[in-house]
Amino acid sequence: MFSNNNNMKNSTNNSPSINVVGKETVINGDVQSKSDIRIDGILKGSVKTKGKLVVGSSGVVEGDVECENADISGEIKAKITVSQLLLLKSTSKLNGDIVTNKLSIEPGASFSGSCSMGAVIKDIKHAEKQDKQEKTA
Repeated sequence: MFSNNNNMKNSTNNSPSINVVGKETVINGDVQSKSDIRIDGILKGSVKTKGKLVVGSSGVVEGDVECENADISGEIKAKITVSQLLLLKSTSKLNGDIVTNKLSIEPGASFSGSCSMGAVIKDIKHAEKQDKQEKTA
């Protein structure tokens, strides 16, 4: 029963983690992560993740967002930069600019701001690399 079994390995070391901000939680400050983030509460600050951002229907983000993929059902009040797919669900409200590779907007979603898609995000990444090289030279 309590033997050291090699078949039972700690799976948390290899599996990606999901960070959750609960429904009645308010965070004041910036959040950075290498894994997925789900926000059902209120975040007053920026979000930067190399994973997926999910904003639930009760979630609110009041700050810039940078992520690989995003699934928005709640509210975002700032610029959002998504390197792959941004999905705005029917309950979403986005007040700010969008920079993304691909965009999907369901009927009923609210969006106010400008949108740059496709090759634009590749140009931005290329320009950022050139800026870094110029600063180090």
